[in-house]
Amino acid sequence: MTIDKTYSPADIEARWYPHWEQSGAFRPERPDAEPFTIVIPPPNVTGSLHIGHALDNTLQDVLIRYHRLKGRDALWVVGTDHAGIATQQVVERTIAGQGLTRQSMGRDAFVKTVWEWKEHSGGTITRQLRRLGASCDWSNERFTMDEGFSRAVLKVFVDLYRQGLLYKDKRLVNWDPKLRTAISDLEVEQKEVQGSFTHFRYPLADGSGHIVVATTRPETMLADMAVAVHPDDERYKAWIGQHIAQPLTGRLIPIVADEHADPELGSGAVKITPGHDFNDFEVGRRIGIAAADMLSMFDLDGKVQQTADGRVPAKYLGMDRFDARKAIVADMEEAGFVEAIEDKTIQMPYGDRSGVPIEPLLTDQWYVDAATLAKPAIEAVRSGHTKFVPATWEKTYFNWMENIQPWCVSRQLWWGHQIPAWYDEDGKVYVAETEAEAQAQAGDKALTRDPDVLDTWFSSGLWPFGTLGWPDDTPALRRHYPNSVLVTGFDIIFFWVARMMMQGQHLMGEPPFATVYCHGLVRDAKGQKMSKSRGNTVDPLVLINQYGADALRFTMTAMGTQGRDIKLSEKRVEGYRNFGTKLWNAARFAQSNGIGASQQIGPPEASLPVNRWIIGEVAKTTQALDLAMAEFRFDAYADTIYQFVWSRFCDWYLELTKPVLGDGATGPAADETRAVAGWALDQILVMLHPVMPFITEELWHALGERPYDLILAKWVEADAHSIDAEAGPEVDWLIRLVSELRTARNELNVPAGAKLPLFVREASPETAARLSRNAAAIERLARIQGISHEAAPAGGAAQVVVGEATFVLPLEGVIDLAAEKARLEKAATAAEKERDALAGRLGNPGFVERAKPEAVEKARSDHAEHSENAARIRSALARLG
Repeated sequence: MTIDKTYSPADIEARWYPHWEQSGAFRPERPDAEPFTIVIPPPNVTGSLHIGHALDNTLQDVLIRYHRLKGRDALWVVGTDHAGIATQQVVERTIAGQGLTRQSMGRDAFVKTVWEWKEHSGGTITRQLRRLGASCDWSNERFTMDEGFSRAVLKVFVDLYRQGLLYKDKRLVNWDPKLRTAISDLEVEQKEVQGSFTHFRYPLADGSGHIVVATTRPETMLADMAVAVHPDDERYKAWIGQHIAQPLTGRLIPIVADEHADPELGSGAVKITPGHDFNDFEVGRRIGIAAADMLSMFDLDGKVQQTADGRVPAKYLGMDRFDARKAIVADMEEAGFVEAIEDKTIQMPYGDRSGVPIEPLLTDQWYVDAATLAKPAIEAVRSGHTKFVPATWEKTYFNWMENIQPWCVSRQLWWGHQIPAWYDEDGKVYVAETEAEAQAQAGDKALTRDPDVLDTWFSSGLWPFGTLGWPDDTPALRRHYPNSVLVTGFDIIFFWVARMMMQGQHLMGEPPFATVYCHGLVRDAKGQKMSKSRGNTVDPLVLINQYGADALRFTMTAMGTQGRDIKLSEKRVEGYRNFGTKLWNAARFAQSNGIGASQQIGPPEASLPVNRWIIGEVAKTTQALDLAMAEFRFDAYADTIYQFVWSRFCDWYLELTKPVLGDGATGPAADETRAVAGWALDQILVMLHPVMPFITEELWHALGERPYDLILAKWVEADAHSIDAEAGPEVDWLIRLVSELRTARNELNVPAGAKLPLFVREASPETAARLSRNAAAIERLARIQGISHEAAPAGGAAQVVVGEATFVLPLEGVIDLAAEKARLEKAATAAEKERDALAGRLGNPGFVERAKPEAVEKARSDHAEHSENAARIRSALARLG
């Protein structure tokens, strides 16, 4: 098969992915091989591929393809999450267009409609993952609400309940008044908004004075239950234990001592509303107010309702919470109880799905005793059974796990795993996996099922073992649990990783992963977080369509530096597409010179130094790639293979072998070179395949007949014995010499076509021998006309030093030496001026501490660039002697 002149990623991708999937290449049978297992963080069934998915799944696929090539029993578990709120919203919007609501349809009909939507429209994200090249085990695709997984979810709920680790309680939750459900912290988005700090005067009950409290939520005064001051605040020590006669409600509330009050903030006194503030809830519990006795002034729609003590004036009942805020401030002002109102920028929690402010609300919900489950999950990381990469994320994990709160697992939705709890007419609860079991517990009492569903994180926390057949004792479970590694964003350590660690450790007796690799976020080219409001989001499918999946994958891998976010520039993606073109053209050159598929896995016999050198370079590259993968240094993996392909193989090896292969040359040297070049090119395709699977598979087959696809090939067989102690140093010396001569010519504006004599001083016998053996290559590659060990003629010249020898290029009559010196001096001075100015800015603590991080980063980058330019130009001047 002749390789096409033009590299066309789209044609290649459309051809190879279906072939791989249909041939079973993603899950070859390797029962005797060591398992390597990854579970995909299940994307929402409603989702479409975003740039974060592109990063996350590229890194996973690099790992899976690498370990598959290494002969491991590589399993990448794939599936989607039912995404309770997101999916219910999508379907509710759909039926609204038909004049329906879920309430008008009824629960069973609505849930059936959601399943129908899932079957017809829920596959977008999985189709897009295929476009990226993700080599998942699609033949065993899972869904968090499929029959087997649902059985696992219900069993866990029942088991935890029976073990006393799951219970119902009244606590504050993030309540979304629009969706009318509790939501997790992950679904809450903090936004900066313009608000105000309202300072109320609360009169003492004995009429002896007043205390000032400041609040950003004046409407919640209708449910105040105390005023708190710091126990060490001398201003208020005598007032602790007295009461406030609260305006508007007339409620008597105590002044209490609690360290939550900050003496430095405002007046040092704060109103305590346990039923509508998370901090106040804890204060309320510390001062002895039970959750059942905490006052709640908002209904499920965020409207004012009567409190249990009946103290809310009738005029406010039924008001929206924000209308009530205005009315209460106006009434307090009119009554003379407002001391001041100051404008203030505040952080307001919003529901990320509904877009409305979240209301902390006291509700009856189901909770998991997370503190108990967290202890063995913490120990699993402390003991080293599970390690985080980078290790710095362990601190974040410990900090959160050691301060974990009860986990609210119930949601007021219809789509999801309905809670397996039934109630009799007296409110007694019966928890069982089936209604029949619950009825058996209740006897002849009529039962009603709990209408709520489980938090999506509860079910996705079972993903590492529920996808492998648990609670059944399956061969897959025994073989692939614990999983080898989890690849995920650091931002869901709390929400997903912690849940999997707790549930895996508790239910399986060991943690679910050996390693948790946490990558950064993908930001725009300026380092700003991507968001629709900023208009700087990047659609990975647009990049794939324009540059190919391989180019995007290489970008994600090359920029995947541990502990750092990615600044995504389209120019980088374009650059890596050009890298693909470079490889493509190298393969075309090889094919046109009779180089084809290698007939062996190990390196061929070689006598020519350049061939022995490239075999050693393959071995060194393989070692570096293995080390990078072992350390999860994806950036090092990409950089290593990039430098080897572009520089060592294309720019040097192929150039150095052209004289041996030219004009259809034959003979032992040409035969050996074709064999070695074909083998080296094969190894490149193998080593590059995990990152750029499409182009490598295409070239693998284009170069000759193969007994198997590249995706199932064997990893490179070249070890330290393949590194030649003599040929390697000599070719490296040759490359360095030619590079230095080329740099000198380029920096001094020597015409490209000019061939210059080369004079050598102080060369050792070894260097002289090397010059003799490599004279033809030096003359051809560095545009040299003769090499002499005699003294160079007098006059201007460029000098380069390589090893102990000095190499002189006479320049009299070739360039205007005076003009060239003046040009370089001017350029050096300008670069040094810019360098020093930037150094001054970076040395100013005020700039570094107050400027935007992206501005500081740009200044550092510019300083490094100007420093490098100044050094390079000064070096060129020095060469002129």
